[in-house]
Amino acid sequence: MLLLLIRHGLTGQVNARLTGWTPGVGLSTAGRAQAAGLIERLEGVPLDAVYSSPLERAVETATPLARARGLRVVKRKELGEVHYGDLQGKSLKALARTNVWSRLRSWPSNVRFPGGETLRETQARAVTAIEKIRSDHAKATVAVFSHGDFVRLTLAHYLGIHIDLYRRIAIDTASVSAIEFGQDWVQVPRMNDTGTLAQLARVPVARPLSDKAVKGR
Repeated sequence: MLLLLIRHGLTGQVNARLTGWTPGVGLSTAGRAQAAGLIERLEGVPLDAVYSSPLERAVETATPLARARGLRVVKRKELGEVHYGDLQGKSLKALARTNVWSRLRSWPSNVRFPGGETLRETQARAVTAIEKIRSDHAKATVAVFSHGDFVRLTLAHYLGIHIDLYRRIAIDTASVSAIEFGQDWVQVPRMNDTGTLAQLARVPVARPLSDKAVKGR
């Protein structure tokens, strides 16, 4: 199975506010152009299903590609962004001066957003949702449209990266990250890709060498 993790396109609040689950935040003009661009970027890549966070900016990003492929966008609340609680909607500039933000930079796995989730809870939610999709589409190619921290935390899990290091994974708007699942292996052939994705048309990628095979080379 090939899983495409796609962050939503640009909005007017990206890099300015902690949007979270704030309702009514749609794509900007540039964001809509990014969403439309995914049709050409993924040309030739097979696609069997499209899932999305229920938040407007994710659904708007998913819709052009889904329509172009004759697929419907399946919305799942489990694919939504971190529940930031009381911090939701605040400016990033103001948050940078808070104790919570300082702790988030130094020990993110030990932070609960006031009135919201911990990143451990978000990651558990994300992986449970991805594993359900994986089970339902065992030999398919599936696109999942979600949010920056959701994508980072999902990639961190499958790469074996501790949550405390998850911010080292850069995830730009409208970027595509790919995870391929074999019967007993996982590969990440793309991360934060904002360019051509033609190489993903070569599915499946080669199975990783076992430790034994590597030692014998």
